[in-house]
Amino acid sequence: MERMTGLLATPRWARFEEVNAGGVPSAWVWPPEVTSGCAVLYLHGGGYIAGSIRTHRPLAARISRAARAPVLLVDYRLAPEYPFPAAVCDATSAYRWLLGRQFSPSKLAVAGDSAGGGLAIASMIALRDDGVELPAAGVCLSPWLDLAMTGASVATNEGKDPVLRRADLEFMAARYLGAADPRTPTASPLYARLAGLPPLLFQVGTDEILLDDARRCAERARREGVSVELEVWEGMIHVWQFAVGLIPEAARAVRRVGGFVRARWQV
Repeated sequence: MERMTGLLATPRWARFEEVNAGGVPSAWVWPPEVTSGCAVLYLHGGGYIAGSIRTHRPLAARISRAARAPVLLVDYRLAPEYPFPAAVCDATSAYRWLLGRQFSPSKLAVAGDSAGGGLAIASMIALRDDGVELPAAGVCLSPWLDLAMTGASVATNEGKDPVLRRADLEFMAARYLGAADPRTPTASPLYARLAGLPPLLFQVGTDEILLDDARRCAERARREGVSVELEVWEGMIHVWQFAVGLIPEAARAVRRVGGFVRARWQV
């Protein structure tokens, strides 16, 4: 995954600083222009078994510039060495670390792609249940929200999405879950109580096998009173937002992410 994402250019203007975020290795990504006191906690994709703060530097840098805020990339522990709920524990620890650094929840957002998009929702559920004040916004890019893989698009879009197949989901879910039930709320947020979460943005492509994960979770969140924006992008594949500079839809999607979080921060 590092070799693949290494083909993508990281903007020269981006500045990186590795930090220990509450015991979790992480890295700040700084854009040229910063809105004081705001930050995005970002959880990388990779099916809970791959990905790192190195694979997602290009995407995090683009999001940081669009949001005009630093992005904290979290290097949470990966399965199978560290199965569920290790990733959730690390994500929530990093968020608590931000609060301890005097960041106000009203000026924070939690975001992620693929498994990181599911982890973004799962971590906010865990924080809510622990009585911790939640961020102003959550962003899910092509999120994996149902490790039981019950969405119709897992079958109907098989072969359309060149990035992800059902066999990949099965392989990754088995290693992440271990003995846990795939419908455990903080493993598969589709089955969680979502009331009380902050405004959410979902971006998903019509050609993704995870299309129905985003659709169903967005619908459920709305029913439970959460403010939701669901963007279904025609012809897009899994985490097309990575392709800034290659396809115009990627840059437009990233700009939308930046606009969404900036509109919800109290600045």
